[in-house]
Amino acid sequence: MSPDDPTGGARPPDPPDPPEPPEAAGPPEPTEAAGPPEAAGPAEGAGSTTGDGPRRRPIFIDQDELPDGTDPSDRTGPSEDDNPSELGEPLDGPPSRRPSIDPRIRQRRVAIQRSQGRKRLLWLGGATGVLILAVLVVALAHTPWFGARSITITGAHPRTPEAAIVDAAGLQHHPPLISLNPGAVARRVETLPFIATAQVHRHWPDGVQIAVTERVPAVQMAGPATSWSLLDGHGRTLQVVPGRLSDLVVYIVHTATAGIPPAPVGSSLPPSAGPGLGVSRTLPPAFAGQVVSVTVAADGSISLALSSGITVLFGSDADRTAKYKDIAAILASGSLHATSVIDVSVPESPTVSG
Repeated sequence: MSPDDPTGGARPPDPPDPPEPPEAAGPPEPTEAAGPPEAAGPAEGAGSTTGDGPRRRPIFIDQDELPDGTDPSDRTGPSEDDNPSELGEPLDGPPSRRPSIDPRIRQRRVAIQRSQGRKRLLWLGGATGVLILAVLVVALAHTPWFGARSITITGAHPRTPEAAIVDAAGLQHHPPLISLNPGAVARRVETLPFIATAQVHRHWPDGVQIAVTERVPAVQMAGPATSWSLLDGHGRTLQVVPGRLSDLVVYIVHTATAGIPPAPVGSSLPPSAGPGLGVSRTLPPAFAGQVVSVTVAADGSISLALSSGITVLFGSDADRTAKYKDIAAILASGSLHATSVIDVSVPESPTVSG
């Protein structure tokens, strides 16, 4: 043993064997307490994957990070109504950062909403006021202040009293002008026998004007009974008088069995009695005063009886102007007598016999 040997000559112990390297451990067994690996979430800005593919996380930007001129309210990020689970956020994690709205923008929105509300109220109030005013105007128009109290009848009507016109018009009780139908009033007035036309005009606040024209008697027919009926040139019966008038032409219409009587007052003859009326109302002044009667035969032919006893065979009512000229020329010749018969049924070849 050497004196310099610090161990005193003893043999040092052998070093221990190095430990064997552990076997490679497999993936840890998942436990019920541990959630899915993605529950903790990946780092900010990194994407995560699920069984359905990559899931994206929203990125929020503060107002200070927005570019100049950008409206903070014009955002495309998640809103307060968004479902965090649909954005890929864990339901049990911390809430995500949401952008705040600039107070000036919020105030502007509130001001716009209030302004729109005030406009709606103004429109509603205006419409209500107009409706109330219209109801008041209609109610006022139905008061006696606006009734038909001033009635004026114009036009010649010697055979129709004004009272009859007012009664037919329905104005005797002064109805409100607003409910007065001028057309209907005119039609009622025209039902009067002698009234040919009527025009009605309203004049506010209480005036009504009725302009009328009367029919003129053109012929007379025997009947009813011993009376005589006065007719206009279109066959309308205007009046019944006790006896025959000397200044009116007698109108006679025959059928195959009997004569046609006059129609009741206010009514007209049937169309079959019409051919002779056209002749009666268009007789020329050259000999109209000599015509006593106009007769229509069953076959429709027309004949005239003159005050001198002369008979004129007129034929149909066609070519009346040419026939009138022939009659006037023959009468002007002066070579006729009471039994003469003038035949102008063929205007080109008039004849005189008897």
